[in-house]
Amino acid sequence: MLKSSSIFTSLVTSGLMALPLQAFSDEAQQSNLKATDHAPIGVMGDHLHKKGEFMFSYRFMQMSMSGNLQGSDSISDDDIVTSVTAPNSSMNYVRVVPQTMTQNMHMLGFMYAPTDQVTLMAMVNYIDNDMTLTTYSGASGTTVLDNFSTASSGLGDTKLTMLYSLIDAPEHKFHVNLGWVLPTGSIEETDQVLTPMNMLTNLRLPYSMQLGGGSHRAEFGLTYNGYNDNLSWGAQGLYNLALSENDEDYETGKTLKLSTWANYGFSDAVSATARLTYNKTQEIVGEDENLTAPVTTANPANYGGTLLMAAIGINTVIANKHRVAFEYEIPVIQDVNGVQMEMDNMFTIGYQLAF
Repeated sequence: MLKSSSIFTSLVTSGLMALPLQAFSDEAQQSNLKATDHAPIGVMGDHLHKKGEFMFSYRFMQMSMSGNLQGSDSISDDDIVTSVTAPNSSMNYVRVVPQTMTQNMHMLGFMYAPTDQVTLMAMVNYIDNDMTLTTYSGASGTTVLDNFSTASSGLGDTKLTMLYSLIDAPEHKFHVNLGWVLPTGSIEETDQVLTPMNMLTNLRLPYSMQLGGGSHRAEFGLTYNGYNDNLSWGAQGLYNLALSENDEDYETGKTLKLSTWANYGFSDAVSATARLTYNKTQEIVGEDENLTAPVTTANPANYGGTLLMAAIGINTVIANKHRVAFEYEIPVIQDVNGVQMEMDNMFTIGYQLAF
């Protein structure tokens, strides 16, 4: 799946770069829609529609991680297995260390505006998770046993959102985001793992490899957009929290996400975007008693922290209906709770059709 998704992304991106900008410009000038009318493709719920309008969207997002951090500092595998405890395991210290993780997410979105002031949105996700890990031999020491990999895939959680306009002027728009996350993603995924005793056994995968949070969540926030000739800018703040524990007696951490962006138009049809995103996430509350492996990702305290991401992207508009956009993000600041994998990068490519 990773190989095919990467090929697909490369083909789409190459095709975009090969299209003449003048062709984009000629088609966009037939309408009032401009590339700067939208936020970067990684921002969800950034705009409303006029009464009776529909919009369909598809996004492909890939997140890559490698290595490990303790707080904001790198920590070696040998240091992890000799100093980091595994409180949910029968062993004193961590004996299995994550090396790399890739998450591919396919997102289908639907928007409809029953009135000029209200737009309804639904987002359905399909997730592929892949992780490679190293197992150390026995209950102590720094002797490497072998490497292995785990995977999970399936439907993720589903989000329903209402956008309510507070200000709708030509140069300034301001709206409320009210969301409800449905626990449609599995939290009982398993796979074969290599134990420190050199046995292959099927175990419950850690929290980061599950497909959902397992409980209903509420999300609310505010979004602002400003426009001036060939420039637009905006900001969004979202707060997301679980409404209860899930069936495995834990809840994923509360999250505050703040984004701010700028969008410069080279023409009505092509623009470049820049964005900063701040994420503050709390650790997991409670624990899944089925997670007993001596690995960092099985400890609820090793989740959450602070992450600041910087992104650049491209927006294009074709024939007043079609938008194709791309965004690439890298971390600027990472400060994690406990010991966690380090974020490398994230990219999103998307298509939107309004009608």
